[in-house]
Amino acid sequence: MKRIFLFIFFIPALAHAQVKKTQPKAVTKTSVKKTVVAKKAATDTIPAKPADGYLIKGSIKGQPDGALIKMLNGSKGEEEQSTVLKNGKFYFTGKTTTPDFKFFGVNGQPPYLIVFLDNSEVSITANKDSLATAEVKGSASQKDFVEFTNTTKPYENLMMGQGRFDVAFMDQGARVLEDFINTHKNSFVTPLAIYRHNMITGDYVKLEEMYNSLAAPVKASTISNYLAQLIQKDKESAYGKPVADFTQPDTSGKNISLSSFKGKYVLIDFWASWCGPCRAENPNVVNTFSKFKDKNFTVLSVSLDRAKQPWIDAIAADNLTWTHVSDLKFWNNAVAMQFGIQNIPQNLLVDPEGNLVGKNLRGAALEYRLSKVLK
Repeated sequence: MKRIFLFIFFIPALAHAQVKKTQPKAVTKTSVKKTVVAKKAATDTIPAKPADGYLIKGSIKGQPDGALIKMLNGSKGEEEQSTVLKNGKFYFTGKTTTPDFKFFGVNGQPPYLIVFLDNSEVSITANKDSLATAEVKGSASQKDFVEFTNTTKPYENLMMGQGRFDVAFMDQGARVLEDFINTHKNSFVTPLAIYRHNMITGDYVKLEEMYNSLAAPVKASTISNYLAQLIQKDKESAYGKPVADFTQPDTSGKNISLSSFKGKYVLIDFWASWCGPCRAENPNVVNTFSKFKDKNFTVLSVSLDRAKQPWIDAIAADNLTWTHVSDLKFWNNAVAMQFGIQNIPQNLLVDPEGNLVGKNLRGAALEYRLSKVLK
């Protein structure tokens, strides 16, 4: 099972990113760890709920006895427990430090039932062909998750960074999320709502403000820890502070400096001709550039190409009619290394004074952010 679940919920854009490959570390005898997976035998007896843990009582109609039911960790996708159906029923017991996502699947395969599990007695009632939409009762966190899902369903694609949407619709989606956040300070689902809000707005100041408003126990959750990492990375990237200048040659060999664009909003766009996700994102950048190029905005693309001709051909093919620079050193591009770029596409938005005011703005999020700063 690939470790993708955390990214499905929190970083959907990463599923479409070209990632810098690194050499795998040598495996030594002392570095090898065995993962112990709990496997329970089928039983007709309902196990006792641990005093400070959870009991899951499940039933699935239409599945044969002996079908393997797996419970997967929602952060890493790793199997935590498994059991087999007997008379259409299965049981799990255990303890979770903080409420967290768990995925349930027959033989560990999709479609999955997603449960936001806390230390409660939880019942799951499903049919063979509708596991993903099973009825789940008993978990307060799951109840909040269902409320969150239902409330934000109209904005599902928007929260996933898909499609192009008008500013009014994006404002509406941001308000719906903010209302949920403000009325669920003690919910372990709220950190997810905060992340989704940030995906729409790209507002890292608001991200930290919302994170700080969370109840202390909620801040100990897996999702909150991820938000804390984002905030820390934001501070390390000097959000709101001057972006260091750089100079690289353009397609004609002329040296171009970031500082030469001072007085404009500049999107520093990291991409490459060989990067499929970058090429897929280019139409969004083209549309946004066309819409705002006459409003004190431009794009400065930094390519991680290694050969000049494919770079120039891609610029022409994708109609990228702005300034392009590259030293043609692949992942060792000096500007990419200066900003710690490990995956592409990525971008940084710089204001007319040269300060960082946005980053990794993809699809509709880029247009939304610009609409807020360019009047």
